[in-house]
Parts: sequence; structure tokens; C-alpha cells
Amino acid sequence: MCPDCRKATVTYSNASADIPPPAAQPESKLAFTARREPFTLALVAANLAVFVLTVVSGISPLQPTVQQLLRWGANWGPLSLGTQPWRLLTSNYLHIGIIHLFFNMWCLWNLGALAERVFDGWTYFLVYTLSGFGGSLASLWWHPMVIGAGASGAIFGLAGALIAALYLGKLPIPKEAIQKTLKSLLLFAGYNLFFGLSAGIDNSAHLGGLLTGLAAGALLARFMPSPEEVWKSWRNKVLIAIALVLLAGAVYLRSEARKKSPSTLYFEPSSLSSASFMRSTTCRRIANVCFTPPTPSKLTRALPNWSGAGGVGSGIVAEYVARAIRPVHGLFQHQFAATTLSDDGV
Repeated sequence: MCPDCRKATVTYSNASADIPPPAAQPESKLAFTARREPFTLALVAANLAVFVLTVVSGISPLQPTVQQLLRWGANWGPLSLGTQPWRLLTSNYLHIGIIHLFFNMWCLWNLGALAERVFDGWTYFLVYTLSGFGGSLASLWWHPMVIGAGASGAIFGLAGALIAALYLGKLPIPKEAIQKTLKSLLLFAGYNLFFGLSAGIDNSAHLGGLLTGLAAGALLARFMPSPEEVWKSWRNKVLIAIALVLLAGAVYLRSEARKKSPSTLYFEPSSLSSASFMRSTTCRRIANVCFTPPTPSKLTRALPNWSGAGGVGSGIVAEYVARAIRPVHGLFQHQFAATTLSDDGV
């Protein structure tokens, strides 16, 4: 039972007709959100914190350079498949400018709030993390020489997990509400995948995250809802299996990259989120990678959604999804109180 419903059913043994129960203390909106959706709030805060740190360090909030993005953990094949595999995860918390950050966090705030109700908090966080990893991995497989950054792969994973869970799971939610939410999620994913065909957007990260989330949601839906112990056991098995598959994919890509003869790379940024490469012998170096400032002829116009690892970017679609799924939050709040899905940790 959720805390709000539990409060409503509390009785007081010493209560009488003359002594009313103590009045509930007013709660701020932030405190309410932190109590109801702590993982979503924490993820948004983490992304904002990274952005603030980059700006404080001197990086432009509108047009960070590719050298700066790499310093802060962007995804790039020669490094991610080399000695710095942690970039597959850190790139999901790094954004290419404030506009890119805004649209991604707007979508995360809305999709994350719904995902945190459908799944328990830890399941939601782990699906988000694995989807981001899957998106980064797909990007390296499709074009290892493109720099990627952004949370959109992980956000697409949340959309995929929600689509699969709502469609396949036997949730105690009115059919009309589920259908309306599914329609919004499908529109969100479809439009952004289509928009991702534009130059400068890493659509492979979108697809990688979406497929990872769909797989996780479809498998998790088999035991939604179910008793807490059964749910936790199945959840752990599913997420560990997906993590092992993704790790196997990373090992394979790394082994394939090692087969290629090592060479120094000459780095010419062709946009804020992609790059072209050629060999060189003299240039500035960062982590054994050569850089040269881009000339105006080699810069392309940044897209409105500023997608690095593929921004979930349309404000229109983001707002549509927010309006469509908001009424469903209340249904999950009360009807899921009677289920045994856990929000207590792994």
C-alpha cells in the first residue's frame, strides 16, 4: 500500500468525539516528489549537476567543443573500446548544451515518473542504466568514430520498457488509460526515431536504448503483478541476463576494434555530435588522440534539439506525452497500492 493510502486508513486508539486526530502537516511539492518519485528526481539532479560542473569549469553552455566533451566522458570508439569503457555509461549524463539537456530532462521527468510507478524504483533505475549502456553500445557498433553524449538512449529504453510492460503485463489499470498511454508512447518513439534520421542525430543510440528497454519490459511483464519475492527474483534474473548480453556485445566490439591496426587519428569535428577522421602525425593530443580546430566550411548547422547521443528532442512531442500520461499517474498511485510490486530496493 502506498504511503498516502496507508495514512488514510490509520486509526487512533485514544481518539474520541471530542479529540480529533492530528492534522496533516502541509508538504511542499518538492518534498512530495522526492517521496513519491525519488529515483526520477535523483537522475534529473545528476544530469543537471554534471551540466553545472561543465559550465563552472569553463565549457560553453550552448556550444561545447568536441575536445571538452571527450574530457568529460563522451562516448567515442577509440576510447570507449580501448582503455576507457566507463564512457559507455558516463556519456549518458553528459549533454551538448542547455537545449539538449532541457528537452531530455523534460522527457525523463515525465516518462520517469510513470516508469517509477509501473516498476519499483530500483527496477526503473536499472532498466534506465542498461538502456543507456545499450544505446552507447549500438552507437559504437554503427559508427565507432562518432562522438556521442546525452540521456536519450536511456530515455528511449524507458519508453520501450513501458510500452512492453503496459501491453503485455496484466496491470490493474483501466484499459482505456493503458491504450491512451501506449498511443502516446508509440507516438513519442516513432516521431523521434523519424526525426533522428536528420543529420547530426545519433539514431543508433535511440534504437539501441529502445530495443534494450523493449526486451527488459517484455520479460518483466511476465510477472507483473506478482508477490514481492517472486517479482524480485524474476526481476534480478532478467536484468542480470540483459547485462550479461550487453557485456558480451561490448567484449565482441572491443575484440573487433583490436583487430584493426593501431594508428594515430587526426580529428576534424564536422558537427557538434559527429566527427570525421584521417591519419596525421602532428597535432594537439588528448589521450593519444589528435585534434585540430574545425574550419567554418567543416561545421554543420546544429539541429534544434542538439542531439549528441541523439536527443529526445521535440518540445511538441514531449509536451504531448506529458499531458497524455499525467492522468495515468493518479491511477497508478491508488490502484497499485493493492498490488505487491516492491519499491524497496534490490
